[in-house]
Amino acid sequence: MLTAEKINQAAQHLFTARKSGTPGERLPESCRPSDAESALAIQDRVLELLGDTPGGWKCAVPLPKAPVILSPIPKSQIGRSSRYRVPGSAAQIEPEVAFLLSRDLPARGTAYTEDELRAAIGESHFVLELLRTSYANKAEASSLEILADAYNNLGLLMGPAIPNALDRPLETLHVTITGGGRTIHDRDGRHPSGHPLKAFSWLVQFVNGRGQGLKAGEVVTTGSYAGIVDVPVGVPLRVQLGDLGVIEVELITGHP
Repeated sequence: MLTAEKINQAAQHLFTARKSGTPGERLPESCRPSDAESALAIQDRVLELLGDTPGGWKCAVPLPKAPVILSPIPKSQIGRSSRYRVPGSAAQIEPEVAFLLSRDLPARGTAYTEDELRAAIGESHFVLELLRTSYANKAEASSLEILADAYNNLGLLMGPAIPNALDRPLETLHVTITGGGRTIHDRDGRHPSGHPLKAFSWLVQFVNGRGQGLKAGEVVTTGSYAGIVDVPVGVPLRVQLGDLGVIEVELITGHP
């Protein structure tokens, strides 16, 4: 585990890149996390430096090369309008299914049952996760450096509510993205965790095991049906996720 001084040093490095909107170098070797707890502590410290609080979470069932996939989503970066500010002249999005909590899931000594998890979901929504990176050459960064950098999260755009979402087949959905007079993406996509509820369940049990909980009003987004999609800035975009709904948005250059 990194010391508090090293966690703060790493967080300051990522905070600078995030505030400037310009990706920079990898974390200095002296403060690169070598364990997930250090990376999560860096996430928390960056959020403090931003003067923000979690409005939600991104998560996915872990992968062999990524044993922890989660990050807080800054409350100020959860949008609901038809315009969303992004740094730079290029943008990346991920179409996802997210759950809005209607009740707290506090830390406790036992795991939550599936019935309890379902009961805590007040609404399900089609959302777009907005992505960014603090690293000019992300391919060189380790998985723990990416975890420390909020797992590429910039923010979240809330789309339409999905009626009876948990009674629908959500394993595979067709994604169509158009903008600037062209089709950007048009194919079936499988949920990376198999089903959105699996990712949500993993998150709840993971944070519960760390003595943390989730709060009513927070939104949990669960993974992309299209991977990372590069989209143009400054033109209207239309994103359709199966028969779950449509999001129409224009991404505009500016500081989020």
